[in-house]
Amino acid sequence: MARLAQTAGLTDVQQEILSTVRDFVDKEIIPVATELEHRDEYPQQIVDGLKELGLFGLMIPEEYGGLGESLLTYALCVEEIARGWMSVSGIINTHFIVAYMLKQHGTQEQKDHFLPRMAAGDIRGAFSMSEPGLGSDVSAITSKAVKDGDEYVLNGQKMWLTNGGTSSLVAVLVRSDEGHPEGTAPHKSMTTFLVEKEPGFGEVRPGLTIPGKIDKMGYKGVDTTELIMDDLRIPADRVLGGVTGRGFYQMMDGVEVGRVNVAARGCGVAQRAFELGVRYAQQRHTFGKPIAQHQAIQFKLAEMATKVEAAHAMMVNAARKKDSGERNDLEAGMAKYLASEYCKEVVEDAFRIHGGYGFSKEYEIERLYREAPMLLIGEGTAEIQKMIIGRRLLEEYRFQG
Repeated sequence: MARLAQTAGLTDVQQEILSTVRDFVDKEIIPVATELEHRDEYPQQIVDGLKELGLFGLMIPEEYGGLGESLLTYALCVEEIARGWMSVSGIINTHFIVAYMLKQHGTQEQKDHFLPRMAAGDIRGAFSMSEPGLGSDVSAITSKAVKDGDEYVLNGQKMWLTNGGTSSLVAVLVRSDEGHPEGTAPHKSMTTFLVEKEPGFGEVRPGLTIPGKIDKMGYKGVDTTELIMDDLRIPADRVLGGVTGRGFYQMMDGVEVGRVNVAARGCGVAQRAFELGVRYAQQRHTFGKPIAQHQAIQFKLAEMATKVEAAHAMMVNAARKKDSGERNDLEAGMAKYLASEYCKEVVEDAFRIHGGYGFSKEYEIERLYREAPMLLIGEGTAEIQKMIIGRRLLEEYRFQG
């Protein structure tokens, strides 16, 4: 059977990388994912395997020890990994957002210091924008940095930090009024700090506490945490890019990469749901024949496969646009919106095909049914994507009257 969601125009190197990742997913992730997810256990052995494959350095330039691959290659790898277990792709995503932000915006000293160890997987990255009362309104950030000599003192509480416990480097967005007079637009008075810490929970460095894992409906295994800063002292040379007031733009650049990643995750989860649904439909018999021979099920499978193909195509387009150096917020927003919505629908259809067995924890589709909703929220809700898409369309199609 021809596999869904093929990508035209890949190089031999890209195809070899994807084949290696696909084999790893089939052999090392899918057989253990559901068991680990039910235990909410961090997949250390899987992560070690990804480290050996060099995936933590996939997009990091060769001069820093990485593979120097494109966002498209990365997104296709994420699609494969999410097909096995979405939580594993989350472990990689936040790492790469931080690595990308360092590559694009860091000082030379910051790149030299962090990127080689990030490429090796010895430093794991996480990034933090959200706060308990924030939602999608990034301009309402209240966490603050105050200059004190050669240091900044950070205070505040951050929320929904993926890899909060296992990471050793966190890119944290806070307000920094120093150098920005009263009345400055909120997004022009934000700064990204590179915060180094020990992996683990509790007080991981003086002034910085990771309270513990947040118990979630799905997206288990990966640790999602809060981050509390109480007079946390950070050297001035750990301001990303060395200049305050640029944090919002740096983070939004990283989030564009993150939205392509979430789209890729949606594609991967949808592919797996389709695989489970089409297989079960051929095994389950009702009224004397496999349910796959009933027209109602065939219609459902046709709709599911079409959605998988459409989401994949939009995700690939968004990744290629970013790789070209062009602005891709429109394409990334569209891809993230469509892929996450279609993922939810394809998973639900596969769940329906399984009937009562889909409600059993013995069947993999039960896990996917709990994982898919996270994609509707991560890296911006559907409503936020629609706002971005609508505004960009009005820029492109401005009526001259």
